[in-house]
Amino acid sequence: MSKLTREQERGIRAIAAKRDDDIDFSDIPPVLDWSGAEIGKFYRPAKKPVTMRLDAGVIAWLKADGRGYQTKANWLLRQAMLHFNKGMSLPRRKVLTARAAKGER
Repeated sequence: MSKLTREQERGIRAIAAKRDDDIDFSDIPPVLDWSGAEIGKFYRPAKKPVTMRLDAGVIAWLKADGRGYQTKANWLLRQAMLHFNKGMSLPRRKVLTARAAKGER
């Protein structure tokens, strides 16, 4: 990508200084049908590789539709995260530590 010229930088600053109300959109028709829009085309959250142990039935279900099972799992986990972040919370469970599993206290 080439460096911006001074004229381009001036133009960008002039546009950035405008308020939304000062921008004339009269020559642009409003978009009423968003059915053809692509979700996530430009925004890609950072992803990290992880290792998880899942039940065999869960893996079989995720893979049943073919390719993209990891994307499907990520989508499902994201939906659960958004749901629980809206005020819902997971039921509290006592987490067994290695000592508790062995009967130690």
